[in-house]
Amino acid sequence: MKLLHSGKVRDVYLDDSRDPGELILVASDRLSIYDVVLPTPVPDKGALLTQLSLWWFEQLGVPHHVISQDVPAEFAGRAVRCRRLEMLPVECIARGYLAGLGLQEYRRHGSVSGVALPPGLVEGSELPEPIFTPTTKAPVGEHDEFLTFDETAALIGADRAARLRDLTLSVYTRGAQTAAAQGILVADTKLEFGLDGTGAIVLADEVLTSDSSRFWPADRWAPGGPQFSYDKQYVRDWSAGLDWDRTPPGPEVPAEVVAATRARYVEVYERLTGRSWP
Repeated sequence: MKLLHSGKVRDVYLDDSRDPGELILVASDRLSIYDVVLPTPVPDKGALLTQLSLWWFEQLGVPHHVISQDVPAEFAGRAVRCRRLEMLPVECIARGYLAGLGLQEYRRHGSVSGVALPPGLVEGSELPEPIFTPTTKAPVGEHDEFLTFDETAALIGADRAARLRDLTLSVYTRGAQTAAAQGILVADTKLEFGLDGTGAIVLADEVLTSDSSRFWPADRWAPGGPQFSYDKQYVRDWSAGLDWDRTPPGPEVPAEVVAATRARYVEVYERLTGRSWP
């Protein structure tokens, strides 16, 4: 096994004993907020992200990179064998509700990624329709920046930009409808795509997890302030009370915050999939 890349949460390996067109994608228990990896892991997080992603890949019916769960024993449960792709340099974000950096951007400009929104929206507001708000894909420790659609088209080409927009909104809409049936609102989600050997665009990395999405219980949704969430927003909110400028190194996370974060990841996994977590 040869380590090719270590990201904020995932590590990518080449298995020299197999086809060089296959990779092993391993989800760690590392936790990142504001593009900074925190020093404190969350137990089972990597396995929860992997298993939830696998469930979603089955539900969505879109081309994806996963081949199998045939991985080395030390990675079992938290890794997949996947196709090697040429990753596109864009974070594809769909938003159905206003929160996080999207809210900050709206407050400054009345728009997000150049998409104009109605006046008077507040934190947690549902948008008139889901919007595509891409960002750059910054290296570890640096921050992503919003891109307009035209900027995205200039970066990867107009046809690919349009395809990314359509795929992103399609995955979000399907995911939001599926989650709504279980009483979960998907406020927003971030996706990554790559090109396979034929040039086709393929869904990669993770999909609709607590790391890549904001999940809110529908019966507690109350626009006008922070929402209860089944994702790492809980850790972001905890960090807001610290004297920390959101640059490395990140702060140690107290045990009670780790436990509460893990519990939320487990609960949304169980609610969405209908499966009990081991």
